Amino acid sequence: MTSRQPQIVAFGGGGFSMDGNPLLDEFVLGLTGMERPKVCFLPSASGDADHYIVRFYRAFSPAVCEPSHVSLFRRDKGAGLGCDIATHLLAQDLIYVGGGSVLSLLGVWRAHGLDRVLAECWERGIVLCGLSAGSLCWFSEGVSAFHGPPTRVGGLGLLPYSNCVHYDDEPARRESYHDLLAEGMAPGYAASDGVALHFRGESLAGVVASRWQAEAWWVEEVGGTISEVALPVRWLGKSRPLTAA
Repeated sequence: MTSRQPQIVAFGGGGFSMDGNPLLDEFVLGLTGMERPKVCFLPSASGDADHYIVRFYRAFSPAVCEPSHVSLFRRDKGAGLGCDIATHLLAQDLIYVGGGSVLSLLGVWRAHGLDRVLAECWERGIVLCGLSAGSLCWFSEGVSAFHGPPTRVGGLGLLPYSNCVHYDDEPARRESYHDLLAEGMAPGYAASDGVALHFRGESLAGVVASRWQAEAWWVEEVGGTISEVALPVRWLGKSRPLTAA
């Protein structure tokens, strides 16, 4: 066991799989405190799409980390596994969850018992992060639009808030979030693409962005109206590429 504090970084959108901007990916690597951290990619929400896995290895090269991935839809389970999946995940410094269907992601995780394993990873201080579905999954509930109109979905509940991603990039999702909050959804956080919410334990430690003037909000229903409070956002600025020169 370690004394590292639990950390989650929830991207509204961005990172290697969306725009190729390395700033958010560099940020989560830095949170590990390791010179060459062990990084495992979970592409479950995409059905372990081959192209997604290839893009991960291109972005997270062996020059900057020890990359691996876990596949729950392949017989070989993934690259870099020298043991069972739970043992492998518990040995990581960073676990990075890709986008796609949060409903499918949670279903397959629960079928394989990874919901419990990832909760233990979080408690041990392994940094957890992800975008879109890989962001929604850590919260008590969120707004998913993968399978059609935006709808309310439950998450793992490591963070006791709601979450809405792609907030000012998809107006229908924002409108649905407001409606769901009015219907009793837990208050929570909304982030636009290029923004990451950084939590230590259950508390928001800060908000960072890879895009200039990207925004995030605390959103809740107050007295019959929806309140949006803009959060301070720190732009990460220029940065080196993750791939080796």
